[in-house]
Amino acid sequence: MRAMNELEDIAQRLGATLLARGEWLTAAESCTGGGLAQSVTAIAGSSGWFDRGFVTYSNAAKIDMLGVPETTLERHGAVSEQTARAMVQGALRHSRADWAVAITGIAGPAGGSAEKPVGTVCFAWAQKDSGCEAQTCHFSGDRAEVREQAVRHGLNGLLKRAMAASMQA
Repeated sequence: MRAMNELEDIAQRLGATLLARGEWLTAAESCTGGGLAQSVTAIAGSSGWFDRGFVTYSNAAKIDMLGVPETTLERHGAVSEQTARAMVQGALRHSRADWAVAITGIAGPAGGSAEKPVGTVCFAWAQKDSGCEAQTCHFSGDRAEVREQAVRHGLNGLLKRAMAASMQA
């Protein structure tokens, strides 16, 4: 029997927290290409708390699937906290989930700029009918390492917020 890896451990704890509250999760992912959803669905029983994932790699997908305003993408770019916020809100609108995470970034090896270097990843977390928080991180490493760090940070952010909500309930 193989040992549970760190991402599966975080996802397992997140799932237990959401299941205990009868809540659902959705994810809107760009640079991670569904990696967060994969980590979640690796957990047996995740169908009881994971509603759906949106892989919106292109700007057109962000607009079509999540309702991200074109003006947000034009003004701030796909890799911005403003776009992450629009993605997370769209994921909640287009699902039955109570919680959402959005991840958009530059995993590399190309695509970076002086303003937004490779490894720049923007996140947003939201709870339905509650606030939305966004954050920008700068990860190092190759494409796979940036993507894995982004998935881990997205999951940890969800777990932290869901556990805090459980404590307040």
